[in-house]
Amino acid sequence: MECRAALDLFFNNRFDEARLLLSPGVGKSMYHTMGNAVFLYIEAVLTFDQCLITKASEALKSCIDLCNKYRRKSTLSESLGRMVKKPHSNSITTEELHAELCYAEALLLKSLLTFIEDETLVSFIKAGLKIRTCYNSYKECNNILTTRKWTNEAHKVHFESGVHVGIGAFNLMISFLPSRVIKLLEFIGFSGNKELGLEELGKCYELKDGIRQVLSVMTILSYNLITIYVLSHEEGDLELSNRILEDQLQLYPDGLWFLYFKGRLEFMKCNISEANKFYIKSWKSQEVWPQFHHLCFWELMWTHCVILDWKEALVYASNLLKSSKWSRTIYGYQKISMLLMMSTLSSDEKEEINTLIKKIPQWRQRFAGKSLPMEKFCVRRCERYESQKFLILPAIELLYLWNLFKIVGKKWDLCHSIYQMILKSISDFESGEFSNSDFEYDNKALLLLLKGACLFQLKSYYQAEECFKQVISLEKKIKVDTFLVPFGLVELSLVYAKQGDIQKAVQILENVKKNYSGYSLESRLHFRIHSALLDFTSFNKKISEATEAY
Repeated sequence: MECRAALDLFFNNRFDEARLLLSPGVGKSMYHTMGNAVFLYIEAVLTFDQCLITKASEALKSCIDLCNKYRRKSTLSESLGRMVKKPHSNSITTEELHAELCYAEALLLKSLLTFIEDETLVSFIKAGLKIRTCYNSYKECNNILTTRKWTNEAHKVHFESGVHVGIGAFNLMISFLPSRVIKLLEFIGFSGNKELGLEELGKCYELKDGIRQVLSVMTILSYNLITIYVLSHEEGDLELSNRILEDQLQLYPDGLWFLYFKGRLEFMKCNISEANKFYIKSWKSQEVWPQFHHLCFWELMWTHCVILDWKEALVYASNLLKSSKWSRTIYGYQKISMLLMMSTLSSDEKEEINTLIKKIPQWRQRFAGKSLPMEKFCVRRCERYESQKFLILPAIELLYLWNLFKIVGKKWDLCHSIYQMILKSISDFESGEFSNSDFEYDNKALLLLLKGACLFQLKSYYQAEECFKQVISLEKKIKVDTFLVPFGLVELSLVYAKQGDIQKAVQILENVKKNYSGYSLESRLHFRIHSALLDFTSFNKKISEATEAY
């Protein structure tokens, strides 16, 4: 009961009270210890503060150690063959079952934290092995859930909610990875199914009394309102998200998480004023976690970009650069982009651009031993600015790269305004305004890609097709921005899919996977390719089944 009360306090922004309620049981009770570790984990991930990361890691290790004391001594992993049989599954105590489940959860979080805590290859491999271990624990717990004779319904509901959310989240996460990564994961024992993942999360959500039900809520909302919009061409389930948010906002009317998700829901509908209202409400709902303000600033920057309000977007870009530790390279370049979109600049603003251009490469950092692809891109764009003293619609390019054009496309007037801006830049380009650049064809290809992407959203598919074909035709003339061609090919495949030629769309996507590599933001595009191939394959399967039935 205390853990449920702590969750309610946490989601009502009463973070210190939630921790205080759990603190007497930390180190003694698995659920109190796990709850405390989860709170620390969330704070660490939001801030990227090394001290908080270390603190969260230590808390999760303590939780794992405590769970190991209560887990069955002949571990589930070692005796799966015996344990899943009814007599053995019934002989496991309730305490041992919950210890196994908490162990899996803590091990998963500890593994994920390793990716930002330690950059060595050995630690990276260890993290992968830990994830496999807890994945197997979830599967084993699921076997026991279905074979055990439960005598206490409350214990079953809490256990069942944990099994469903664990298996659901794993399947969803793995199914979203590009096929080359999935093949490697399947080789070491992972497999993922998106439909199964969503089904399992839905089962957890329906268990209203389950202590982990809110975890399924957070996962479903994150998937439908964030992940699917960043990494694919598809739409999230906005109706389901709205129903969930109506329930959660009744429970937690001032909860920063659900106010944020409500803002995100309205943003995905392109209801900009409503989105801004909820983002601001979420931002101002608490002061204990100022780092959560940064997430709202990020969203508010983009909502104002969408309506071409560069001055207000600059305010939030500046706030991020000043107060967030996540990526000063990305924040710095975003601020430059907003400044360069403004019609006039003061001498101080011009000086700030020149200062930031020099600092941005120095701010580049490494996570899990690698630079962030978007940071690399931002540094290259700074190098381009130093070389040619201008950039082509930098904020519009960022809108495209963050996959926000499909949001803009939901409001014709907004999309048309951006289209007119692109046409103006093309006119300036053709009149020779940018002729002093050594990157003429790179700039031309970018303008054509943005024009085609806008036309696609305006449902002018044949005109969009011509733009993307022109981008592809410039392949041998492009000097640096080689990413524009594979991105153009993927956009062309989506055009053919809209026109009903799924086979041609698939051929183009397979061509990009096979023949293009080493370009900027390659991993990001591979996520989109994988998602599109899954969608097109599913569509073809349904057509074949319908044809056979007929």
